[in-house]
Order: sequence, then structure tokens, then C-alpha cells
Amino acid sequence: MQITLLVPELIWPEPDDRDTLEGLVCPALNTLLARSRLTHRPPQSLEATLTDAFGHPEGTPYAAFRLLGELEKRIDPANDYWIAADPVHLRFHQDRLILADSGSFGISLEEARALADELNTQLSDVGRFHVASAERWYLQLAESAGLDAAALSGFDVPPLSAVAGRRIERLLPETAQASELRKLLNEAQMILHTHAINQQRENEGRLPINSLWLWGAGSLPPRSASKFDGVWSSNPLARGLAGAAGVPTHPLPLDAATLFDHAAARNSPLVVLDDLLGPAQYENGEAYRAGITGLECRWFAPLRTALARGRIGQLRIEASTAYATLAWESRRRDQWKLWRRPQPMALLAKELAKG
Repeated sequence: MQITLLVPELIWPEPDDRDTLEGLVCPALNTLLARSRLTHRPPQSLEATLTDAFGHPEGTPYAAFRLLGELEKRIDPANDYWIAADPVHLRFHQDRLILADSGSFGISLEEARALADELNTQLSDVGRFHVASAERWYLQLAESAGLDAAALSGFDVPPLSAVAGRRIERLLPETAQASELRKLLNEAQMILHTHAINQQRENEGRLPINSLWLWGAGSLPPRSASKFDGVWSSNPLARGLAGAAGVPTHPLPLDAATLFDHAAARNSPLVVLDDLLGPAQYENGEAYRAGITGLECRWFAPLRTALARGRIGQLRIEASTAYATLAWESRRRDQWKLWRRPQPMALLAKELAKG
């Protein structure tokens, strides 16, 4: 078995944060990393790392792939042009525009559907908004809107995971091609601002949903092959990429033991563990420590044992981080190179920051 683990934000992005990194005990992970071959690529988002793993080039239509992977498949993304239109909250803080996603303000499915219904009523000439979940919305562009692949060339908006909890400079590209989309976003913001649901949220001391993050525009490309024969994840983009490649998908297992029970010995599965993404986005060191400790017990410790004993032939750990996109690859013999001494996470973070 050759296992690939995708673990975004595996390394805490603040190397000098002693409260988070000091005394962080992850012996199995530290040993795995020390006795693996490390490669670096430029930093990129979780979404870009996923699409790279499936062999898709830059400019991948994330929205169409993610929609394909939604568990509730009431919408078929084939043959249409889609944009992810996720609900967000924008606020100014010290003259900076900060974006918060649903992970920080919470939104019910009923609220999401009511807001999308109003957008559809007033913006029907542009397309139709679909609510796949409370936090993941999609805009299906109407052919008459004139917003197709040619009109939106150069649409370089990063995925929501890359901007959530951070300062942003702009909402959409400042290009002539995107002018109609900027107009649409302005109109959507006015509709959201005056909606009764947002007024109620503000009265209750909750953050209003006052904007949309429009990203991942495009339509599904032709089917392509994949090096994986199974994807184990709750991430809809990972599931959609797998579905487009004809690769079976499975719910994320509780732990490595569960994976071993259900995956064949000669399989090459991809497992996406995104427990650390939210804590890193919102700089929650306590949640990061709890998350990585849980991954140590459920995944890293049993996988290291399985690798050392030859139950799995190869383990690859990929991590999109603030320092770089990192990949550690190890085989059984590598785990017996006892002279490669593990190092604490704090020291690893500082070394990556220097690099």
C-alpha cells in the first residue's frame, strides 16, 4: 500500500510563537519527518495542492469540481459555467479589510437559502445561486449574462481558504473583463445588507453576511486519469476531483486502523486531513495543539509503525504551509535510519522560516 496524506497547515505558521510550539509532543510525526526525503515547492493553497495531486494545471475550475463532490448531488455541474459564491463577512480593522468565512460567524441552512432566494429574485438575469450547504454556495451563470470563459480570462481570485481570517486588498481582479462581475458583486452586497436576516443577526449581536467570495470560475474539463485508486475525505473538492477522474470516494476514516480495515493492501489511497486548517487561518494556537495531538494518536503513530513493519510500502505527507508546499516521502528502510534524529516542531518551524 502506498498512502498519501494531505495535511494542510501541518507546520504552525508563526515560528516564534512559543505558547503554541513549545513543549508540543509529536514523537511519531517528528520521527516520520526526520526520516523522510523532503521536497519544497512555492507556497500555495490547499485547493491548488489538491488539483496538483490530480494533475490539473493552474487555473483549475475549483467551483465545478467542488460542486461535483458535494454529498447532496441535486445539481449537475456538467456543461455549465460555475463560480463559487461563498458567504463571507467583511469588516474594517485599523484601516484594513478583513475577511471572515462561515467558520467564524456561523450560518444556518435556512438563513443561507433565504439569502440565496433573494439574490435569485433580484439577479435572475445574471444566473442562479445554488446552496449546496450553509457555507458553500455556487453561481450558475446564465448564457445571456455574457460572463463566460472568454469574458473572465485572467480570473485570478484565490480560494477562500487562502484569505479567510486575513487582510485582503481586493475582492475581484481589477481587469476590464471582470467589470460585469464587480457590478454583480456590488449589487449582491446591497441586497445582503438590507435583507431582514442580516438585520436580525445584527440585532442579536451576530456578524452579518455582507458579501460573497467569488472564486474558482470555470466549467468541468475532460476526464483525466489519476494515480490514486481511492480518496478518503470529507472535503468536497477532493471528492469532486476524484469523481471527475473516476476514482472511488469514501468518508474520512476515524483513524489509520479504520483505513487499513477497508483499503486493500495494494491500494494507493489519498487521505485528506484538514483538522489544522481552521486553527491556522484564525491563529488559534490552542486548537492547533489539540488538532495535531489528535492526528498524532489516530494517524501518525499507527502509520509510522505500519511503515516500519512493512505493512505499507510508502508514505507521502504533503502540506500546504505558510513557508512552502512541503512533501515528505518515506519507505520502510528510511524509518530504520536511526542516525536521523527527530527534532521538535518549534525547531522545524524556525528552520523552514529561515529557508
